[in-house]
Amino acid sequence: MKEQEKRAHRADDLVTLRDMVRWGASEFGRHGLVFGHGTDNALDEALQLVLHAAHLDYSMPGEYLDCRITQSEKHAILSLFEERIDSRIPAPYLTGKAWFAGLEFEVTRDVLVPRSPIAELILNHFDPWIDYDQVGSILDLCTGSGCIGIAAATQFPDARVDLVDISPEALQVARRNVQKHHCEERVSIINSDLFDQLPGDCRYDLILSNPPYVSRGEYNSLPKEYRHEPRIGLEAGEDGMDIVARILAQAGSYLAPGGIMIVEVGASADLLLERFPEYSFVWLDFEHGGDGVFLLTREQLA
Repeated sequence: MKEQEKRAHRADDLVTLRDMVRWGASEFGRHGLVFGHGTDNALDEALQLVLHAAHLDYSMPGEYLDCRITQSEKHAILSLFEERIDSRIPAPYLTGKAWFAGLEFEVTRDVLVPRSPIAELILNHFDPWIDYDQVGSILDLCTGSGCIGIAAATQFPDARVDLVDISPEALQVARRNVQKHHCEERVSIINSDLFDQLPGDCRYDLILSNPPYVSRGEYNSLPKEYRHEPRIGLEAGEDGMDIVARILAQAGSYLAPGGIMIVEVGASADLLLERFPEYSFVWLDFEHGGDGVFLLTREQLA
């Protein structure tokens, strides 16, 4: 009997949404899946797939989990579970959506799955690091799905926002997300290798970036789940600092007086400090988890 048939047989006695979530989490644990793409545990990952297959969302009352499922719904759920287990594709790529800063975004395998702790900073309006009323222009560098820039646009409704990425495929996803959130009039999409295609007189009050910062060796050792993300969005040279180095060298010329830049480098923070001791990085704290995000002012960059 094939593994899929065995799995379906073991699921014969499952009758409710809650049954499927619990059983799915057990199967994920049994097969040693790795999480970190919007969820950090098997239970939440299973719930995400079950709700998607049943055409439900997180706003439903909790007692709905005890509702019985139809055979077609069970089949849809099992199919998602099988693909998650057998191919190790992260749940957001299977559902085509992810959440960031309380907003839903379309995701495809042309973009990273949104998960940056910068979301918390956006929701807090970057307080106390910049005056809310001062922010009239924002740059989201290495935008991918557009999640950081679009979330910032929703929190700063009077600001102009530019989404920049080197990948045309990623920018197609970002464009659909801009349309999804109805911010076309204020959000522009620019195909550029960092600052290369930006006008020299562009100045931003806020530059945000979650660039590639994984070293070549680290990338080659990543779990299978991460290999489904675009390599161009993760790996940045031998030590992972290729893109960050260019951002540090150029960003000061694109910040307005009083402007700040916030960049995520994750676990590469120690390497950044070692390689660039001349910068007075301010490392930001997060109430809801996350680290490796620094802040620099225009004056510090200059």
